[in-house]
Amino acid sequence: MQTTILIHCPDQSGIVHAVTGFIHSKGGNIIYLDQHVDKQADVFFMRLESEFDADEISIPEFKNEFEKSVVAPYGMRWSLHTDDMVPRMALFVSKYNHCLYDLLSRHNSGELNVEIPFIISNHKDLQSIAEQFSIPFHHIPITKETKAKAETRQLQLLKESTIDFIVLARYMQIVSSKIIDEYPHKIINIHHSFLPAFAGAKPYHAAFKRGVKIIGATSHYVTEELDAGPIIEQDVATVSHTHTIQDLIAKGRDLEKIVLSRGVQLHVQRKTMVYNNKTVIFS
Repeated sequence: MQTTILIHCPDQSGIVHAVTGFIHSKGGNIIYLDQHVDKQADVFFMRLESEFDADEISIPEFKNEFEKSVVAPYGMRWSLHTDDMVPRMALFVSKYNHCLYDLLSRHNSGELNVEIPFIISNHKDLQSIAEQFSIPFHHIPITKETKAKAETRQLQLLKESTIDFIVLARYMQIVSSKIIDEYPHKIINIHHSFLPAFAGAKPYHAAFKRGVKIIGATSHYVTEELDAGPIIEQDVATVSHTHTIQDLIAKGRDLEKIVLSRGVQLHVQRKTMVYNNKTVIFS
């Protein structure tokens, strides 16, 4: 059995020795360890992978003893994940299909190790894609008057299917605190990196008028402050005066699906830790 442990706590001496020593005492073999110290905040972060003989370890007992002998003395916040824990991901979409196709194709090929119980959309445009990949599709239209009722229905579906995290694959609606509070740092969004300089309905048109030389995309966790959550992944592409608006849109959409898939993979692989609206991303 393989386990992944994520830890953060006040920085102090002896943390690595205490954690690795405990794992060794339980017959574990450490196969990966990465750590980071935020000097300004004086906070220690660690990600550690270990292998155990499945017949010789009890995860509940391991957690209980680790809490008493390591977590409590160092004031740690931590989580443990085993390799048989496959995350359950819900997809929220609207009308754009490029990010949805990309994620479903990666999942279908075995590259993205998640379960996808359903897709939610405020439009019916992408229902055929859900059917193509044999994934249940829920059409929940949203207007200003029905938003609260729609989010109540969304939450019901999320809880019924024990969803672990949500991906907004170009979902063109603002998610309210009703859902964000239930899934803190578990909702991943993608947007073009022009924000806030080129906000609005047609950012690539505005960027074209300004003659930009770089376009980009940003994957981030969703917070109540629009598009200002902890950043997971970013990338850029260079453009020039020879590119048309359609060129910019095409390049931008390529970046969006690549950056979103990277962000989702980092989350699924437990390589992200959020602290003070920033992320520590382990290799």
